[in-house]
Amino acid sequence: MCGIVGYIGPDQAAPFLLEGMSKLEYRGYDSAGIAVFDGSQINIDKSVGRLNILAKKVEMKPLTGNLGIGHTRWATHGRPSDANSHPHTDCTGKFVVVHNGIIENYMHIKEKLIAKGHIFTSETDTEVVAHLLEEYYEGDFEATVKKVLETIEGSYALVFMCQDEPDKLICTKQDNPLVIGLGEGENFIASDIPAIISRTRRTYILSDGEMAIVTKDSVWVTNRQGVPVTKKVFEVNWDAEAAEKGGYEHFMIKEIYEQPKAVRETMTGRVAKDNSGVAFEELKWIKEDVTSLKKIAIVACGTAYHAGIVGKYLIENLARIPVEVDVASEFRYRSPLIDDQTLTIVISQSGETLDTLAALKEAKKLGSRVLAITNVVGSSIAREADQVIYTWAGPEIAVASTKAYTTQLIVMAMLAIYMGSLKGKLPQARVLELCQELRELPNHIHELLEDVEPIKTFAQQYGFNEDVFFLGRSLDYAVALEGALKLKEISYIHAEAYAAGELKHGTLALIIEGVPVIALATQKDVYEKMLSNIKEVKARDAVVIGIGLKGDNQIEKYVDHTIYIPATDKFLTPILSVIPLQLLAYYAAATRGCDVDKPRNLAKSVTVE
Repeated sequence: MCGIVGYIGPDQAAPFLLEGMSKLEYRGYDSAGIAVFDGSQINIDKSVGRLNILAKKVEMKPLTGNLGIGHTRWATHGRPSDANSHPHTDCTGKFVVVHNGIIENYMHIKEKLIAKGHIFTSETDTEVVAHLLEEYYEGDFEATVKKVLETIEGSYALVFMCQDEPDKLICTKQDNPLVIGLGEGENFIASDIPAIISRTRRTYILSDGEMAIVTKDSVWVTNRQGVPVTKKVFEVNWDAEAAEKGGYEHFMIKEIYEQPKAVRETMTGRVAKDNSGVAFEELKWIKEDVTSLKKIAIVACGTAYHAGIVGKYLIENLARIPVEVDVASEFRYRSPLIDDQTLTIVISQSGETLDTLAALKEAKKLGSRVLAITNVVGSSIAREADQVIYTWAGPEIAVASTKAYTTQLIVMAMLAIYMGSLKGKLPQARVLELCQELRELPNHIHELLEDVEPIKTFAQQYGFNEDVFFLGRSLDYAVALEGALKLKEISYIHAEAYAAGELKHGTLALIIEGVPVIALATQKDVYEKMLSNIKEVKARDAVVIGIGLKGDNQIEKYVDHTIYIPATDKFLTPILSVIPLQLLAYYAAATRGCDVDKPRNLAKSVTVE
């Protein structure tokens, strides 16, 4: 959620801090602040609201110095306010800290510190860390940090400054990401690579329990006990321009149009050129790796959860293995029945989703193998899982996921084919057919994106309705769930998805004259039943936008508007049918004047429970 930046070197710190924070805006935030050491004291400036508010304040009253830290905050403890913004300091102003995550025992610590005379100025959990530094400090900054870490409990990425030791920054992490950028005579700290990529491509990615002492000329990494840790330099090999809008009005629409490329790249080297099969060199499974499985558990949140629902359909149908799909935030609390004969698949775009990471750890504790599907190399989930399949979607900046979702679906489809082949459940002729259709998908998506004017018109026409319903059966229902989520998260329209067969069991009471209904009808085995459901809502005077396959001339007889997608294998239609729904959501949000890339109350990477 929150974004951390830090700098130590010969240059002025403030310009880099503001620049780095701007590159982390996609993570979501409600306030921002920086702290800079000017040679005699640490000066802090922070403000609720957008980063440009802080930038204007710093421009009017510059913070000078070569050592500094910055932070963009998403509120967890205490409302968004100037006082609750990071960085936080102690009573003396000698110590300053920025923090991502949650200090679970902060209230107990706070009460003890208040009893000792400490005065708190915010409602945050983070401020206790600054006061603990003051309480424990006896002239050794590093030893003090270690003592603080022995006291606090929770999840965190932390960066510390000390006025008495201005030649260093100290940082550490537990369950929240933190990277160190390695420069020449300068070093950088950030919660994510985009913040530092314009300055360096050489990084250390900290692991849980590691602590780094960062000076302008060196980075010294140890564990909490002070034992040195040898770190491998991670070279960032993607282009900084990939994180720019490239002429589009919003990152979201840019990322929608990047889907043909993202899908193609995710299949590269995995789908055989002669369509003879799917290979995952990163897995190297043999038949026994699949036949030994009693079941599969898929765990994810939000959009990734919807990818998991599609994955369930695909794996059960193509590999004939039972699959359960769980919302990650509920997984740990239902005592899941998994063991060493279970494969747990965790899906997370960022690889930092805290609920999913916690579910991963629970699954491993219960003896399950864990396979991660993520877009971010070196992320926490990628490091914790037994094996990883990366979706090569490239950086995704908009909060609402689009290309990350479609690449997750591609991975699920490839994985189902891979497992079905290994298990002997898929005849080779069927494998050839599916692989051929997979390889056509980028072209089909490009075709869909060539003419979006009808979708734009529908969005503008119905964008001011306050209720929209999505209906589907089988795989179309899974896509309906994602379509509804996209619409409500960026346009703030109340949108709900229902399995169309459930209409008679209560949902039909919500259908009134003029209410828009998005009806997906791409699954031939339930097609006639879906048409019957469309007739039911039309009989209540709903306005129906149908999503059908090209060549289907029947659906348009029963709906008000039709959007056609290219015909493909029924198991691959979710990768195409979601595209019009993404576009509908985008243009509806734009019509309503919403902040498309940064919807209210939401963040890209949810790193708190």
